Amino acid sequence: MNPMTWHFPYPSRRMPVMAESVVATSQPLAAQAGLCMLLAGGNAVDAAIAAAAALTVVEPTSNGLGGDAFALVWDTHDLHGLNGSGRSPAAWTPDRFNSLREMPAVGWDTVTVPGAVDLWVRLWERFGRLPFENLLVPAVRYAREGFPVSPVTAAAWAAAAPTYAHLPGFVRIFLPGGRPPEPGQWFTCPEMADTLIRIGRSRGKDFYRGTLAEKIAACAAADGGALTLSDLSAHQAEWTTPLHMDYHGIRLHEMPPNGQGMAALMALGILAHHELREYPPDSADSLHLQIEAMKLAFGTAHAHVGDPDGMTVAPRDLLDPAFLGKLAARIQRRRALDSSPAPSPDRGTVYLAAADRTGMMVSFIQSNYAGFGSGIVVPGTGISLHNRGRGFCLTPGHPNRVAGGKRPYHTIIPGFVTRNGAPLMSFGVMGAHMQPQGHVQMIVRIFDYGQNPQTASDAPRWQVLEDGTLALEKGISPGTAADLEARGHRITGGLPPFGFGGAQLILRLEKGYCAASDHRKDGCAVGF
Repeated sequence: MNPMTWHFPYPSRRMPVMAESVVATSQPLAAQAGLCMLLAGGNAVDAAIAAAAALTVVEPTSNGLGGDAFALVWDTHDLHGLNGSGRSPAAWTPDRFNSLREMPAVGWDTVTVPGAVDLWVRLWERFGRLPFENLLVPAVRYAREGFPVSPVTAAAWAAAAPTYAHLPGFVRIFLPGGRPPEPGQWFTCPEMADTLIRIGRSRGKDFYRGTLAEKIAACAAADGGALTLSDLSAHQAEWTTPLHMDYHGIRLHEMPPNGQGMAALMALGILAHHELREYPPDSADSLHLQIEAMKLAFGTAHAHVGDPDGMTVAPRDLLDPAFLGKLAARIQRRRALDSSPAPSPDRGTVYLAAADRTGMMVSFIQSNYAGFGSGIVVPGTGISLHNRGRGFCLTPGHPNRVAGGKRPYHTIIPGFVTRNGAPLMSFGVMGAHMQPQGHVQMIVRIFDYGQNPQTASDAPRWQVLEDGTLALEKGISPGTAADLEARGHRITGGLPPFGFGGAQLILRLEKGYCAASDHRKDGCAVGF
């Protein structure tokens, strides 16, 4: 690793926050909810759960009570992974979708079992310090009493409204007065407050086996959905051992399949065969190598990754150094490879990180999949259900082909870095298949080029899109763009800033932490 610098050469609205206990999220009220738990004597897990619950209320455009979640937790001794993604309804079969060319985008045939609430409970049972109900108090208050909608969230709300405007349940809850709220407009959802209280008092049981579960199942039955009370009651998050890749003196840890963290690990394993440090961080040479490694990693991940029970290739084989060396040898310094197609993107995810003075660190991600998800809002609950089933494919023989009781290819991935067995950084970059690309870019900037976390977040990004074209964020020089195009990269028009993801990072210092929050989102880092 190069020595870390404290220069800030890129445009930004942020400075890093340095403190003994920190929280970084994509929405300021959620960050404050986490901080309140730390101030009350809670630990980093308490803070993460409180922030995650608050985000379902204050950033409903990206996550909700009816979504999934994943977490990586350093408990001061070891790293643990928790997979909170739900399975498809048992009644789903390939025949159910035979008339379609791709998985649906909205409606009940996109709804898998929501796993986020159960993940909160499992995390708290193992690591939490404060009473579980206390962790949901800020979220209940924001839902009951309301909050002013933040600007980036308001923009996403307005962009999503046309997609869901034909769904009466969505309109009633999320389009007050028939329109999306504007920045600063007060938004309340008392039904969600009541639901959060039920979740808190029952420690999640009501959501999967009680009154809330019955309402979800009844809504599905009334509208032709396949999700049943049995599907809900069978769900439980799974503890798992994270996968890792060693790279230039650090170790990146990612969740194993069904998540796409494999793609970030493979890309770094490929890049290890090419010395990036020979080139400046924003040069065409450096970006070209990163982009090519990412394309190769994506092509492999999209062909093989899905529910681990359905995979025919073991993850360890995809991370084998000899295999990655062969992929690395395909990269040409002056010519771009053809891209493999990517899965449909999601645009509905939040990422947060938390760390406390004891050394506990949390990397946490939660998602609706796309915007407000399926568009289904369960009557009387405020529960908006995700559309994670869209992550399946319909290709016969593919490990990710839709089937009953199966977890889909999952885009959301928390990241964690260790060095010599010690915790170093909890981080993530939300935003569809931007996520592994963002992980690679953060690792390269911080550990190859010595940029501090805020600078690494502020720096302009690149993204390989679903059709294999390359998006370059404003700030990448015209000369660099022209050089990349001359090598055969098909450069497309610019995306909006949030299209390049939203990073939150917490880096461990000799004492305390450096926390950074992405200027592309509403959020912030806070600490004391």
